[in-house]
Amino acid sequence: MGWLNGLTHRAYRPSEEEPFMNERQREYFRQKLLGWKEEILRECRETVQHLQNENENHPDLADRASSETDRAIELRARDRQRKLIAKIDAALGRLEQGSYGFCEETGEPISIRRLEARPIATLSVEAQERHERRERIYRDE
Repeated sequence: MGWLNGLTHRAYRPSEEEPFMNERQREYFRQKLLGWKEEILRECRETVQHLQNENENHPDLADRASSETDRAIELRARDRQRKLIAKIDAALGRLEQGSYGFCEETGEPISIRRLEARPIATLSVEAQERHERRERIYRDE
């Protein structure tokens, strides 16, 4: 893991020219996922702190209503964050099992560009588009 330290890791970007999901790519995506998870957990801690600070009594009815609205929005955001953490954990599990980066539908590699943009992706762009088309058809019926 010597390549992972310092500037070497920060300068590294996976490319389509190297063997797909080689050790360096796997470690790169592991660090990317772990960093993303830590960022979300930090945001969750800040939200909890904010909610605790907001929990004080608001003598004014409008202030109280506004605070309740803010609280509902923050709780929805926390629920989305919780679901995202579950997806990140699932991606980390796939990394351990060796199935990370491969489309669940076709078994083909998911493009590096797609994984860079959405490291929790489980479908290739083509499979995702087919999935979304099917959803649209069923929704329109």
